Formats: sequence, structure tokens, C-alpha cells
Amino acid sequence: MHIGKAIRLERIFDRNTKRTIIVPMDHGVTVGPIAGLEKMRDTVTSLVAGGANAGLVHKGQVKLGHRMQGRDFGCIVHLSGGTCLSPFPNVKRLVTTVEEAIRLGADAVSVHVNLGDETEGQMLMDLGRVAASASEWGMPLLAMIYARGPKVPDEYDPNVVAHCARVGAELGADVVKVNYPGSAESFARVVECAGVPVVIAGGAKMDSTRDFLDMVRTSLDAGGSGLSVGRNVFQHHNPTRLVEVLNRIVHEDAPVDEAVKGYEDIL
Repeated sequence: MHIGKAIRLERIFDRNTKRTIIVPMDHGVTVGPIAGLEKMRDTVTSLVAGGANAGLVHKGQVKLGHRMQGRDFGCIVHLSGGTCLSPFPNVKRLVTTVEEAIRLGADAVSVHVNLGDETEGQMLMDLGRVAASASEWGMPLLAMIYARGPKVPDEYDPNVVAHCARVGAELGADVVKVNYPGSAESFARVVECAGVPVVIAGGAKMDSTRDFLDMVRTSLDAGGSGLSVGRNVFQHHNPTRLVEVLNRIVHEDAPVDEAVKGYEDIL
């Protein structure tokens, strides 16, 4: 592996556990300043205090993650975007470049692709081009791959999720982010078929913190490399304490019951 890429990946993944807690905060482009993201600097500070490994933001928010004090925090710059106001909300276009992310001090970049959309071909082309540029610069690439379109009845179908993960790996991603298909057995196949580290998405805000923690635990047991979850973390009533519990699960390999001891207030 390119030494620069290896060094940058260690700013995203814990070098001892080879796992990560990533919190995406790119929602401002897609759906606006939703709850938990009104004051980005405060949100980042709370996540860092809990021990999250990295945050994922659009280029204009990088400056808010640079706090000049406290713990280090990996920076992933998201390169693609689209809004829910568009008549084509599943279309994601490149809005910046690997080179600009480097100038901003990014440790990694990410691209979003929705398989099954009518513009899938353009999104796949963008992913391939970004992968080539990222490889040239030694920049890690996270590919968020989902299946959303008229021919996709269930984006959580295990075979569909496995296809998503494989597409990301085939086109040059160093890490892929996909939906959790619902069971450790089905997710184990996703991980095996991908051949690169796989992290789970959080999806819509879940009603139960316990259900969320159980999902994280089972994904790790199946060979997952951690999580890249936004709303279920930054919209929690106490994100700092939730991330502390996630650290126990992800990096200390604790069962959920053990991880929440002393933290019952987060449930």
C-alpha cells in the first residue's frame, strides 16, 4: 500500500483494532440543517469528547472541525452531493475534487453512489475517476453504496447489499459503507464478498438506542470494521456518552450489556 494512504488510514481506523467509528455530518446539503447539526462546531466537539475516530463533512464545514485543541479527529471530505428538493433526489454529483480535499487537510475522501437510479452510469463513472485520482495521491476512498431505484424493491436485501459492497470494492474503494442487511449471517457474506473493510450505515433515526447498539455488535461479530452512522449518533440526547459506549463495543470488543454498564441513561 502507498505509504501516504497507510498513514492516512490510521487517522480514520484505530491502528490496533483496525476498526472505526465514523460520524457523517454531510446532511446539510441533502436535507438542510437538521436537529443535531445546527451548530456544527458544538456537534464535532461532543463527538470528539466521546472518542469518535473521524467525521465526514462537505468541504465548507472542514474549518468547523479544526478546533486547535483537544483530541485529534480524522477528517473525511465528502465529494458528492444532491438535495431532497431535487426532482431526482437519488442523483449524486461530484461537488469537489480529491485535490481540493488534500488542500483542506483531509485524511480521506468519500463518494455516494445509488445503484438502480436512472443516472447510475454517471455515478459509477464518477466513482471510478475519483478512485483513480485518490490512488494517485495516496488518499483513502470511502464509497457509500446503496441500491435505490425503480428496480429495487428492498435495499436491505442481503444479495442487494452484497452487490453494493462488491461494486465499491471492484471500482477501487478502500472502504465501503453499506446498509446492514438484518442478520450477522447475511452481513458476514457481504464482508466476505467485498474483500475490503466494510462499515455499516445507520439509515433513518432508530427508535431504540439498544437496537442500534445491538446492530453494531452483530455487524462486528460478522466481520464488519465498524460504523459510519450519522443521525443515530449526533441526534442522540447525549452523543458524547453514546460514542463512549460505542468505543467499548467497537474498540474494546465488549458485549452490549457490558458496554452500557454505568451508561444506562443513554438507553
